[in-house]
Amino acid sequence: MPSPFLESVRRCIRARQYSYRTEKAYIFWTRRFILFHGTRHPREMGEREVADFLAHLATDRDVAPATQSQALNALVFLYRHVLERPLGDLGVIPRPKRKPRLPVVLTREEIKAVLEQLSGSHWLAACLMYGSGLRLMECLRLRVKDIDFEHRAILVRDGKGGKDRVVTLPDNLIGSLRTHLEQVRQIHERDRQAGFGETSLPFALARKYPNAVSSWCWQYVFPASHRCRNPRSGKICRHHIHSSAVQKAIKVALRRAGIHKPASCHTLRHSFATHLLERGMDIRTVQEQLGHVDVRTTQIYTHVLKRGGLAVRSPLESLFTSTQRQTGDWVLHPRHPRCLKAPGLTR
Repeated sequence: MPSPFLESVRRCIRARQYSYRTEKAYIFWTRRFILFHGTRHPREMGEREVADFLAHLATDRDVAPATQSQALNALVFLYRHVLERPLGDLGVIPRPKRKPRLPVVLTREEIKAVLEQLSGSHWLAACLMYGSGLRLMECLRLRVKDIDFEHRAILVRDGKGGKDRVVTLPDNLIGSLRTHLEQVRQIHERDRQAGFGETSLPFALARKYPNAVSSWCWQYVFPASHRCRNPRSGKICRHHIHSSAVQKAIKVALRRAGIHKPASCHTLRHSFATHLLERGMDIRTVQEQLGHVDVRTTQIYTHVLKRGGLAVRSPLESLFTSTQRQTGDWVLHPRHPRCLKAPGLTR
């Protein structure tokens, strides 16, 4: 039996048209907050209890700064919009700042090795993430109408931050994508013959355009293998494939390719940006392709381009000949007990 209070939180989130993933996260942290304080009602608690919960996450649970920030955002939303009692001063809470990290990037050879281990929809999704710089959910949420074969473009709708953008469609994917869409259309026709054939639509488009839910142009490019119940409308429809399925496929492909970098689906997007800059593409163009608001976010890939140690050549290399550097036959001090013998070297 769902909690009436959590249902009121859910209705408040949906009234502001937050994404379903944000809804799940905020409901999760609201429940955790209530359970942490012995199922007390949030109306009976305030700033001190919120501060204690956030301190518990940071000190006892040792969560990442982003996780603690997400929990804080959920509780701020709870008190401001649901309880209509905005939080005041939370005091001194241990909140570590997020530290900038260089992204993991795969080489072209590693990308090729990973793609060779994939097949079907997973291969095509990985190719689009690397070839067009798409985020995972941007790729999975693509609709048939978003693919523009004539102009070699993909229209990304409602991306991160609710923004739209146009990205490139690789020429060598057009044939595979057309074949894939023909297979998807057959699935859609079978669904319609079985009395289904509907998909999920954003906002109130299903009421504004009643026939759009079953039209071909609104179907997902990567539909799920089974029909499911829409968690918001309650109708049976065919959603897109789950993100975890692609993530697991990429992990398996990395392991089979013998790549030991901590890579993921997002690594394909990082590699897309880095390889474009390597080929001399203008950074502003790369920024538009990635959908970054600030060019400084894109500039992080320029650091990945540089040689290890910010392109600084170690002075140790000048002590050895070019042959020794290439073969790895580096000579230690002659009196060193682990000295490697090199031609012409005597003790």
